[in-house]
Amino acid sequence: MSDFDLVVTGRVVGTDRVRENGYVAVRAGVVERVGEGTPPSARERHDFGDAFVLPGAIDAQVHSRSQSGQEDFIWSTRSAAAGGVTTIVDMPYDDGNLICTGERLTRKAEEAGQQARVDFALYGTVHPKDGPKHIAEMVAAGAAGFKFSTFGTHPERFPRITPYTLHACFSEIARHGLIAGAHNEHDETVRAFEAEVARLGIADYRAHGMSRPPLAEALATAEVYEIGAATGCASHIVHCSIDRGYQLCNAYRMQGHDATIEACIHYLVLDEENDVARLGGKAKINPPVRPRREVEALWRHLAAGNITVVSTDHVSWSEDRKSDPVMLKNSSGVPGLEALYSLLLKGLVERELSPVWAARLLASNPARLFRIGHRKGALEPGRDADIVVMAHDPRRYDAAASGHNVVGWSPYEGIELPYRPVATFLRGELAFDGARVLAEPGQGRFVTPAVATER
Repeated sequence: MSDFDLVVTGRVVGTDRVRENGYVAVRAGVVERVGEGTPPSARERHDFGDAFVLPGAIDAQVHSRSQSGQEDFIWSTRSAAAGGVTTIVDMPYDDGNLICTGERLTRKAEEAGQQARVDFALYGTVHPKDGPKHIAEMVAAGAAGFKFSTFGTHPERFPRITPYTLHACFSEIARHGLIAGAHNEHDETVRAFEAEVARLGIADYRAHGMSRPPLAEALATAEVYEIGAATGCASHIVHCSIDRGYQLCNAYRMQGHDATIEACIHYLVLDEENDVARLGGKAKINPPVRPRREVEALWRHLAAGNITVVSTDHVSWSEDRKSDPVMLKNSSGVPGLEALYSLLLKGLVERELSPVWAARLLASNPARLFRIGHRKGALEPGRDADIVVMAHDPRRYDAAASGHNVVGWSPYEGIELPYRPVATFLRGELAFDGARVLAEPGQGRFVTPAVATER
């Protein structure tokens, strides 16, 4: 009789070390034993040799429904499975349906549950006219955190929340022990710089970075952390593209505040002078992709432990919304779920950093951030057996060729990736075999926080 349902062997990556001759043993979809040497017997065994065996990623920032009729969870979670992402945390800014009440969050969870191929958690938000009115009901409905914007992208779909209302919302969220995350661009500053760019008649790729300078990001970041400090709320910056932002976060942490910060993978890979200049609207992201000097500064912060999580800010806009020659007319955001793990490992290898950083930044840290570490985030006994196997198999990324993305374009097109996912397991079941996504819609589960467990 087999000891376990599943055993996976390879170079098992934890948050502190790599087990060179390691194994992960699974029973009933849960990790039961992690060790080195001779593995126990199992009904199903996969030997991956010298490939890295890592915890499935938790992508802290996904927009599955930003464009109606485009991606939805059917495709976002297909890309996720193919990229070794076993849990996505979806943003509340759905096209035509701001997730700002308990009823809306519950309905979204039900609909996503019918489509999702991997597990998912959900952010909630507020409408400016409501303030904190519906926060408690969204907590009861299973929100993993709350997202706000200091910049007004759209008055209904993506509204600005003023400092006064943020203070009220952060105070309420603090009662529930969840995070308050923020899109960090200072509204008045951006609008003033946009007007100046228009006055100068600049319309090419330069217009985006000039209209949203580092100052706008730093001012908003400080505002969010100050409101967190005043309310005792765990405060999270959902994307930071500048050196100064990580300095601010570290300063607030050193003062004893619960301050965290997120680096999207594009800020660690792309730069303005090469990639934005070449790609134009297909590299338009808010906040903007910065010059190479900022990219290298972010990698120094990563190596110093100043980055909490790495995410994608994934959104798959149709190509017509990313191809306008007038830079500022393009939609903001890029797809990245399929390439996240591969891109981060590439950067770690090139800088001679350990793969344990991937286990921390893509799994254990986001699990803590969203209070789901009782189930997710590590190859440890008692956690869901969410596993990705990354094999050394250099190849150039081709988003269209894989068949796992709703769009056929990517800002990472043509980048040579040294590692690629050859297997993804979701709760012990093979969801991706290196070529095909085997997980069907409806196999993903709604993951909700256990605040008492985390705090």
